[in-house]
Amino acid sequence: MTTTKKILLLGSGFVARPCVEYLARNPTNQITIACRNVSAAAACGAGISSASAMSLDVSDTPALEAAVAAHDLVISLIPYSHHATVVKAAIKGKTNVVTTSYVSPALRELDAAAREAGIVVLNEVGVDPGIDHLYAIKVIEEVHAKGGKIKEFYSYCGGLPAPEAANNPLKYKFSWSVRGGLLVCFSPAAVLKSGTTKHISGAELMNNTQSYTIPGHPDFTFAAFPNRDSLPFQKHYNIPEAETVMRSTLRYQGFTEFVVVFNKLGLLDVTGQRKDWLVDGLEWCQLTQHVSGAADAEESTLISRINEICVFSSEAESKRIADGLRWMGFFSSQKVVIVNDNLFDTLCAHFEGLMKYGEGERDLVMLQHRFVVEWADGKQDTITSTLEAYGQPGGHSAMALTVGIPCGISCQLILDGVINTPGVHAPYSKEICDPIREKVEAEGLGLVERVL
Repeated sequence: MTTTKKILLLGSGFVARPCVEYLARNPTNQITIACRNVSAAAACGAGISSASAMSLDVSDTPALEAAVAAHDLVISLIPYSHHATVVKAAIKGKTNVVTTSYVSPALRELDAAAREAGIVVLNEVGVDPGIDHLYAIKVIEEVHAKGGKIKEFYSYCGGLPAPEAANNPLKYKFSWSVRGGLLVCFSPAAVLKSGTTKHISGAELMNNTQSYTIPGHPDFTFAAFPNRDSLPFQKHYNIPEAETVMRSTLRYQGFTEFVVVFNKLGLLDVTGQRKDWLVDGLEWCQLTQHVSGAADAEESTLISRINEICVFSSEAESKRIADGLRWMGFFSSQKVVIVNDNLFDTLCAHFEGLMKYGEGERDLVMLQHRFVVEWADGKQDTITSTLEAYGQPGGHSAMALTVGIPCGISCQLILDGVINTPGVHAPYSKEICDPIREKVEAEGLGLVERVL
């Protein structure tokens, strides 16, 4: 008889459903979806007979530990700040763990305890991070096997509206966490460029944006800015010979200038500090007056003050930004819905309603690696590895598919014993990458390689 495998999924957000659907293909899997809001959990598993819902607050340690211990594997799709709490419960209950988030220092500290407990804690198995690792490792291993060196490594990834759906001033809509989508725009970063290490503060990130055109796709010219800390990937990917290592986020051109404005107005304050004037009944024009220090809340006054603070490159650019801020409601008498008593969460909630996908609209995940390779005879080649994935109108978004399916694949490989080395891991080795990549390609989510 085949043993039933019990899976606990924490979270029911944008990317959870494709993961559940993938795991439900195996009739021996029983999936429990857990959220604080049990109706959200039930909606995530609707129509899947092997899925059930429960209410769970991860801050309730005894309840979390009991739920985790009752399962063979736990998937943590809740905010990354909770992952260490989940892993600690999993160590106690000897339950395997999968997350799609980067391995944090807090998780690294749990590696020895995870190994002692005999559990696999596999992270970074979404799209970025996730699918990107699978193909970086593949190409690098193949180049090294042929005696070549990786002189330059670039990775670009963006979750974007499909071109026809990029129909607002930011040319952006949210197919995943609004908070995450904004945080990446002002997180500190570091890159290795021509042998020199460069550290970039969050406040300066948007000023380090460069234009990037996808080779072979002249219609796809993006704004690319550094994605967090690229430096560890020289070691993770085993490319000590590389003189450039740079991982970047993609947005359509014209987006990053708005983020600079938000930052200069103090709208991206993540400290959670309460402003005395942030009270119920506040209008958006009044909020803009407060953050800008304008004399009054009239639109002309607000625009004039924003021009003083931001100093745009031209009158046309000033008008473009003003038109965009008007579309976003910053000059309107619309009432502000205050969230968590702080500006950043209030802005996130406002954007979630304003920049969501309309019926029939598609999103796009664009991922490309570019490797500059030097062969033993001195010849150089540029190799690209590219994924261009679109959402399904009326179905899943590309973001949900490219995160949820690799996550589900990774879970199944652990349950099947294919990935079985205890400890805290990410897909940086052939032993982990190869089996995941084989299944990813079977789902039509593989990258296409070209030599330019």
